[in-house]
Amino acid sequence: MPASTPLVPHRPPLLLIDAVREAGPDHCTCLARVDGRAWYADADGAMPAWFGLELMAQTVAAFSGNRNQGQAPRIGYLLGTRQYSSAAESFPAGALLEVTARVHYADATGLSAFACELRCGGVPLAHAILKVFEPA
Repeated sequence: MPASTPLVPHRPPLLLIDAVREAGPDHCTCLARVDGRAWYADADGAMPAWFGLELMAQTVAAFSGNRNQGQAPRIGYLLGTRQYSSAAESFPAGALLEVTARVHYADATGLSAFACELRCGGVPLAHAILKVFEPA
């Protein structure tokens, strides 16, 4: 599993993904362990479900960084999301989350959309479509 750090322009404590599990020409899957002592943790050590959106965005960034084949990641912009839905209010401390971003649409101007899904133990917990722009 490659470390996510060279692929994503974020650094701790804002870097939430731990590793890239798999990357291909049209998708990327990252892993993130919920840290019960992190700055985002609630009183029970859980990660609020709306952080799933950021996990998805960082997975898209890892996809882009992987596509750049070892070069420094380029800056991209999250333009918005469509239909973010979570089956849970939060993700428990210690949970290993698997986040997949799959290219839904991409054009030569740098506009893209990714279908994203967040799972824990193989169970789908959240999904969304993220729209992004990566200038050339």
